[in-house]
Amino acid sequence: MIWNLEWTSRALKDVRKLDPSHRGRIVAALERYARSGEGDIVQLSGIDPPEHRLRVGDWRIRFQRDPTRTVLLILRVLPRDKVYRTE
Repeated sequence: MIWNLEWTSRALKDVRKLDPSHRGRIVAALERYARSGEGDIVQLSGIDPPEHRLRVGDWRIRFQRDPTRTVLLILRVLPRDKVYRTE
């Protein structure tokens, strides 16, 4: 299944703050996962609706899957030490 990427405003703000090399790696990893399903993916426990994370080096991308629309909703893009904190 090929997924479409949809970004929340918060995730866009996160990714715009990154330097271009990190931004490029993160976007490339998301596009690769959306096309082929390849990537270091884990479903996060204790969260409803279910969320997943994609690991790219020291960065984590939190997202939700919507299989009815074939959309990956990108929620946050943060370093490992901040991504799992509740706001």
